[in-house]
Amino acid sequence: MRQIYNSAATAGLIFAAISISYMFLTQLLGQCTGIPIALNSLITFVLWIAKFIGCILLMKALMSRLVKKNERITNSDTMKFGFVTSLLSALLYAGASFINIEYISTDLMTESYNAMMQVYSKMLDSNSIAALEKMMGKMSYISFFSNLIYCTLYGTILSFILSRNIPQQDPFANYKPQE
Repeated sequence: MRQIYNSAATAGLIFAAISISYMFLTQLLGQCTGIPIALNSLITFVLWIAKFIGCILLMKALMSRLVKKNERITNSDTMKFGFVTSLLSALLYAGASFINIEYISTDLMTESYNAMMQVYSKMLDSNSIAALEKMMGKMSYISFFSNLIYCTLYGTILSFILSRNIPQQDPFANYKPQE
């Protein structure tokens, strides 16, 4: 059991590093004014697809590696591994997102909010604008909890799907031909 938690902690760090790198890379791409918007969107989309598929393949590889290290690992053990991995990764990523919004990229968030208000302010009444301003002050907290929930759910569902076949079960393991 200890091996599962140790491996999950390492895997959580890896997944968090991937997600945090993606967050800052796309943020930097968004600030590049020399890149056309369509190309920027395409690059961001390709990076997201690479992250999405890469995380699935990495989770599968890490689960398989865990099974290779210890042959007594069961499907429920790989599910636990995936859940703990996703929880730790989500916690680290949500914390990085909170720090990014609250301390690092406050100007970027303010600029995004101002741009949004220029577009939508004519369509909103004063109560809606006041609610948006109030929400903007809590955006780092909203981001933290929404990322924590989303990433944990995503990782848990992925773990559930992958753990059903890792380790692979032999359907004929208990078959004994009649003598």
